[in-house]
Amino acid sequence: MKNLMTGAAVAAVLATAAAAETIAPTQVKYEDGAVATSLTGVAGDPKAGEEIMNKGAGNCIACHQVSALSHLAFHGEIGPPLDGAADRWSEAELRGIVSNAKIMFEGTMMPSFYKTEGFIRIGDAYTGKAPEGPVDPLLTAQQVEDVVAYLMTLKE
Repeated sequence: MKNLMTGAAVAAVLATAAAAETIAPTQVKYEDGAVATSLTGVAGDPKAGEEIMNKGAGNCIACHQVSALSHLAFHGEIGPPLDGAADRWSEAELRGIVSNAKIMFEGTMMPSFYKTEGFIRIGDAYTGKAPEGPVDPLLTAQQVEDVVAYLMTLKE
């Protein structure tokens, strides 16, 4: 029992330390749209990033074509194809684009995936009402890092 409690205490300390390293959406430092510093201090997982690209809050292929994900249907044509993304943009630029593309590309339709304030007409899901209380980002800081890690695998 004592070992179980000690293990739980160590896990709680590690979780707190990891959370302390995460940069909050309102504290992200953009330089010409790029974000040089990891949002979490933890390397992104390209496999997890691939999952985010095609499911859930990321759903990047709804707007972008990605040849490496050609086994998935319904790739969009609104955004540029992401093949060769790692050759066109640096890791810092990709982190900035995924976090808040509107800083680098004024007027873009791409959502700001790591933003929590400054929205216009934000809604509460499909209720037609404004949300109450704080707004969560579409992706967590680690999910942003995972997507960036996956995008860094997309070379010509």
